[in-house]
Amino acid sequence: MRRKIPSTHTLLCFEAAARHESYTRAAQELALTQSAVSRQITALEEFVGVALFRRTRHGVALTERGADYALQVASRLQGLEQDTLDVMSAQGSGGALHLAAVPTFATRWLIPRLPGLQALHPEITVHIETRTRPFMFADTPFDAALYAGTAEQVNRWAGTRAVRLLHEEVVPVCSPRYLGAQAALTPEAIARLPLLQQSTRPGAWRQWFDAMGVADAPLALSGPRYELFSMTAAAAAQGLGLALVPRLLIEAELARGELVVACDQALKGERAYYLVTPERMDERPVVTAFRGWLAQTAGTPVWHQE
Repeated sequence: MRRKIPSTHTLLCFEAAARHESYTRAAQELALTQSAVSRQITALEEFVGVALFRRTRHGVALTERGADYALQVASRLQGLEQDTLDVMSAQGSGGALHLAAVPTFATRWLIPRLPGLQALHPEITVHIETRTRPFMFADTPFDAALYAGTAEQVNRWAGTRAVRLLHEEVVPVCSPRYLGAQAALTPEAIARLPLLQQSTRPGAWRQWFDAMGVADAPLALSGPRYELFSMTAAAAAQGLGLALVPRLLIEAELARGELVVACDQALKGERAYYLVTPERMDERPVVTAFRGWLAQTAGTPVWHQE
């Protein structure tokens, strides 16, 4: 059965014209004449039976239906281009792996270790996009996900398998100027200092003080709030206050001396970092290889299941 799909050339002309809202600029981008682009748009409008552009004093503008269609076409063309690049880049048993990841863990922990993967598996290319919540793998191009959460949350992620990589231990850190000549601060002393808050974990300081046996912590819920751990760590390094962050996310700052651990009494919470993959019999070799390397890098047995 013949599919109701316009030609790729026609869609490329439409996408460029929609992005620029100009036939002339689309023609320049595609190395065509303005009349050639105009003919392609006219043919497309006849094909779909809907006006996609309207004439204005300054040229053309998308109609409401045209704007909706342009978003869909641009997404499909980008996906088709990525699929083509993936096929072109595949070598032997390698290829591209599309990874969804929580942003700070990907930036601070995974990416600095990717040279090790490249040295061991030069045939594997890893593409990373941000995702912070569970999703249906069938509705996305992702092969795997790096997820931060509790074992209960991971177990509720239907149709997946999970490898626990690292438990999360949070420690209070600050700029060295807060310590001065002291080697460390007591939990009671920290309770009287400016505290930086993580907006996604509003009760984190209160939990840490409770675990340390500090009942009187008047600033536990006050202080500037930041959305990402990377922001909180940067604010702490600038001397804006103390931050409560997972130690594994600030390895670079600790090594450079930009941050110091204010009190080496970590709080081991219920959250951990997991590699989540679809539960399927025909898993791609590139996913299996990535899981093995990642689990070994994290010091976790490959088949440790939650």
